[in-house]
Amino acid sequence: MDVPVKPADRPLTGRDTRPVYQLSRVSKKYRQGNIQALSAVDITLTEGSFSSIIGPSGCGKSTLLKIMAGVEPPSSGRVVLDGKPVTGPRRDIGMMFQQATLFPWRSTIENIVLPIEIREGRAAARKAHVDARELLELVGLEGFEEVYSHQLSGGMAQRAAICRMLITRPQVLLLDEPFSALDEISRDFMNLELQKVCMSRRATTMLITHSISEAVFLSDRVYVMSARPGQIIETIEIDLPRPRTTEMMVTPAFGVYVQRIRSLLDKGAFQ
Repeated sequence: MDVPVKPADRPLTGRDTRPVYQLSRVSKKYRQGNIQALSAVDITLTEGSFSSIIGPSGCGKSTLLKIMAGVEPPSSGRVVLDGKPVTGPRRDIGMMFQQATLFPWRSTIENIVLPIEIREGRAAARKAHVDARELLELVGLEGFEEVYSHQLSGGMAQRAAICRMLITRPQVLLLDEPFSALDEISRDFMNLELQKVCMSRRATTMLITHSISEAVFLSDRVYVMSARPGQIIETIEIDLPRPRTTEMMVTPAFGVYVQRIRSLLDKGAFQ
């Protein structure tokens, strides 16, 4: 089976829909230490697509995600969401980190509506409880609205964090290894939950991961990055049916994609 591979500078075609998020020649250099973290990164996310970035530690993946989120400026290049430059944090961009970071003195539902309370006040947050309950039901946490974070398992806390990310109805979801601290069984379950959420919301999503199988399982496209300074060396389109199941992970087609990405990394991406 041949794996569809696109050079980094070739425009996306075929199954693509409307481009919503575009990075053009994005570079990042830190003056302190004279470190070139990223070099001329070009990425286009199409509406409703799920993409992953995989690459070696220190190649600039998290830096790239911070630039996409608007919390860190690029040294050069353009970052555009739906035709508007991203120059700072925006309501239509949701971000999720490796840890759930729920406040222990707030209940699950209070943690979820926190972004609205910060931006619009307590009255708006109370009104948002209806949406928060719908999200909790979507991720299988109905009945846990008034539970505090220390009473939640790691996977349950991450599901609550997904709800908090979605409560403002962001157009783009940015995920920085959100399930890396979970055991393998919990991680597989959370990937199924994440797929369900993204499909039901038709969310445009970008995931950073060190797991090749996770990238293949979740993604429509996998961007493979080089060692620092990080560049996109190849873009691989994953042509597997949705919804995907864990049984697919032992099929020959899945294995071909995993081996293709692994071979790219073995040829120097992790050096």
